[in-house]
Amino acid sequence: MNQIVHPTARLGKGVELGYFVVIEEGVVLGDNVTVGHHAILHAHAVIGEGTWIADHAVIGRWPRPAKTSTVRVDPDLPAFSIGEGSTIGANAVLYRGSQLGREVLVGDQAFIRERCLIGDRVVIGRGVAVENQVEIGSDTKIQTDAYITAYSRLEDHVFIAPGVMTTNDNFMGRTEERFLHTRGPVVRRGARVGGGAVLLPGITVASESFIAAGAVVNRDTEEATVYAGVPAKPIRPVPARERLSPPNDC
Repeated sequence: MNQIVHPTARLGKGVELGYFVVIEEGVVLGDNVTVGHHAILHAHAVIGEGTWIADHAVIGRWPRPAKTSTVRVDPDLPAFSIGEGSTIGANAVLYRGSQLGREVLVGDQAFIRERCLIGDRVVIGRGVAVENQVEIGSDTKIQTDAYITAYSRLEDHVFIAPGVMTTNDNFMGRTEERFLHTRGPVVRRGARVGGGAVLLPGITVASESFIAAGAVVNRDTEEATVYAGVPAKPIRPVPARERLSPPNDC
């Protein structure tokens, strides 16, 4: 089938490989992994048992920033890894140095940059871009075409609707001072952000906050409060029946 499998790669029982698959040195595939046609698994990637990788996915590629980029590539980036039972969509690109938990779904054409930590049962929708050094907690859902900027943190049970935009640089690259302030937003446990909302650099969306569609959040929010508008303002409390159970009861 014109597959290229490096002799140091380790394939578990029941692994299925599509046509024209490339598996580089040191890659580890757990039992019952399926790899679609034309997929590329870069060196030393670790793929958990029962994971399904769709056609043309690229797993564990090294970052290669522009010459003018402020991002510096660590030559010691750890290998990419993904937990068991996960699904990687067609044409998804996942960078070396990131770690995905168990039962993660990454949609078609999604991108996850280096040094991201992603928990269990996370959903990353079609066309989502997750930039470098992002943390995403377990059971969080990020829907189609959302943009999660570098240095952001999303806690457990967060919901990000389609087209949400996060930002991390109030200076837009024009001053050296910006390096002291570059920081993505923090979205606390159970918060929900509506379609097309914008989260400005460094703000905190409090636990159980509800951000309405199209809102621009330019300051920290209060817990369990609905926000709407440009800029976003508090409207009313989130009803108790719509809140998550306390963390110890989940």
